[in-house]
Amino acid sequence: MKLSKSRITKWVVFGLVLALGFALKSTEFALAEGYGLTVAPMYQNLIIDKNDSIKSSFKISNPSSSTQDTYYSIDIEPFYMTDEGNVVHKAESSRNEIMEWVSFDIPTEGKLSPNEVKEISFTITVPDSAPAGGQYMAIVVTASSKPSDGSNGSSDAREGEYGATINEIKRMSHLIYAEIAGNTIRKGEIYDVSVPSFLLSGDITGTSFVKNTGNVHGDAKYTLQIYPLFSNEEIYSNEEKPETRTVLPNRSMYAETKWDKTPAIGIFNVVYTVEFGDAKQQVSKMVIKCPLWLLFLVLFAVAAIIIYFVTRTRTRRGTRRDEE
Repeated sequence: MKLSKSRITKWVVFGLVLALGFALKSTEFALAEGYGLTVAPMYQNLIIDKNDSIKSSFKISNPSSSTQDTYYSIDIEPFYMTDEGNVVHKAESSRNEIMEWVSFDIPTEGKLSPNEVKEISFTITVPDSAPAGGQYMAIVVTASSKPSDGSNGSSDAREGEYGATINEIKRMSHLIYAEIAGNTIRKGEIYDVSVPSFLLSGDITGTSFVKNTGNVHGDAKYTLQIYPLFSNEEIYSNEEKPETRTVLPNRSMYAETKWDKTPAIGIFNVVYTVEFGDAKQQVSKMVIKCPLWLLFLVLFAVAAIIIYFVTRTRTRRGTRRDEE
């Protein structure tokens, strides 16, 4: 009995899948499952005088859902923020000198059992020569399923059939925004504040750029208010809890503030306000939200009406000529 090409293809594919299954079964690698790390809080703001010291702390924990120990190590890295608000661990300026002023009050390596919480305390000593303004650093906690000496650690660490253990690494940061007292300058610029006049889809969104031209970080505040076309009663407002973004010195920040429940169709009056330090800009605009299918329908209806009246006019003219 001859097999058709389609049946041969099916048997070949089946054989390959079967072979792949056996290969994966015979080559198992143990993933380092069941360990974790949390850092709380994620950041803190400090105000420190020159020639003074301040003690602070944060907490790290191995969640109760974990099934094995977590090994951790602590290090310090510089950071700055991109225009989109992403944290980049990289030195940029003298604003990272704080890294030389910090010391830890406990060992920087250790182990956390499941559901264990540990307080990481540190001291920052500011020299008299420190520049006034902002100083920034990230205290980075690196978590691993194995200790740094490379041993298996606890007996819970699993190994594969051939002794291949995969060690997963997790990194979390506790950000320090420090203000060194002295001649601090809080100054900024706001530009490109805008709200679209017409939307085919998506949410009503205010966008803007804020630039910090001072020497210390500050919070930009974004407020969005939505009103019906013929009413002063707010449909939406975040005035009570405006969005805020921290802007570092000599950095710009792009922001989007959305009404995430924008209806599919509507005409609204929108007020978008951006504040940073003493600077403030506001845009008030009527925004039309009209989906593409409705736009085509309206254009089709308008075109049909125009064609109707043009045809009717020509017909009347023709009738008059016939009567004459």
